[in-house]
Amino acid sequence: MIISGAMLVVAFALQPTGSANERLIGFTEMRTDLPGGRHANVRTMRASLVNADGTGRRHIAADLANETDAWTQFAGWSPDGSLAIISRGWQSPDNAKREEARRTFLFTKDGWLLDSFLVEFASGKATNLTVVDRVSFYNSGLFFWPGDPTKLGFTALINGNSHPFRMDRDGRNKVDLTKASAGFTYGFNSSRDGKRIVYHKNYQVYLADADGSNVMHLKTGRSFNFAPTWSLDGHWVLFLSGEHYNCHPHVVRADGTGLKKLADRSGYKGVIEFLDVYDFHQGSSDVPVWAADGKSIFYTAQVGKNIELFQAAFDGQNTRLTMSPDDSLHYHPQPSPDGKKIVYGAKRNGVRQLYVMNLADRTETPLTALKTGHAAMWPHWQPTHSK
Repeated sequence: MIISGAMLVVAFALQPTGSANERLIGFTEMRTDLPGGRHANVRTMRASLVNADGTGRRHIAADLANETDAWTQFAGWSPDGSLAIISRGWQSPDNAKREEARRTFLFTKDGWLLDSFLVEFASGKATNLTVVDRVSFYNSGLFFWPGDPTKLGFTALINGNSHPFRMDRDGRNKVDLTKASAGFTYGFNSSRDGKRIVYHKNYQVYLADADGSNVMHLKTGRSFNFAPTWSLDGHWVLFLSGEHYNCHPHVVRADGTGLKKLADRSGYKGVIEFLDVYDFHQGSSDVPVWAADGKSIFYTAQVGKNIELFQAAFDGQNTRLTMSPDDSLHYHPQPSPDGKKIVYGAKRNGVRQLYVMNLADRTETPLTALKTGHAAMWPHWQPTHSK
């Protein structure tokens, strides 16, 4: 199914949610041990939901993956929690074989198709916004523009380079915010007031106005700068800085001053392998995130044989949150909107599961109980309660 024309709308029934008072967590389930390499397992990805107490686990937008070699990934929420952002991907088996042989991605319009959908909870309708006035066959990173309910942001792959775009809520009027750039732009997001953007291009961090103008390079003196995100108040930017596979959480003021290292990952490469078979891409980036109040960050670092979860404050105080058996790996922390809990992945006993921690007493609640050869990845808290 190659979709290239008008907007695609798919309707399907969502299974009932849990308690109206229970916040939901979106995530992605997948197989990890199927022979054949990366694509053989990635095509099993399914966007999923679970209540924050671990009950009610189920798939969402199943009809979007009803074609062989297609998959879905849970990618985020609307600000009011009424819409889920779902990525729908497809790759041809022949292209996947070429990638395995060459050990690199081969993004071609005949071999790949990735679009971003919005799924309504009330009606179950899924709407493809990146198919409207299509600019690329590979569109990811869809988000709702803060401070402007009429706009969305996303990232499109064009002529081998990644570009940040802004578009209207109906998918029209797509604007390339780095139109003249030949660099590979990634990690694109907006400040909370919607007036400024940040991204990294060729592993350097740049700030700009919402329309892409007034670009400023945040100079760190380091070769590798990655995954920038805004603080709650818009005064600081959090990102990784250092060398490739040896980079650490840093913050810098929005005017480029006050560069500060908040923590050291102690030898952790910052990549969580999500497959149990060989993966030529080596896994998924495991990056630091802001706490809900913007006064500290959560990150992962190496401790002996483990990758453990930490919290670091601006004053330099570091708190270790997990203490696990040897060979445990933690990844992708995400704080709840009220700041009282944190969801994260943990590979213990060989299986990648999701957990929620109550930060007040550090008690854990398992969200998944998957069997060997399966994984739960990339959790996202629902911003508000389901209605």
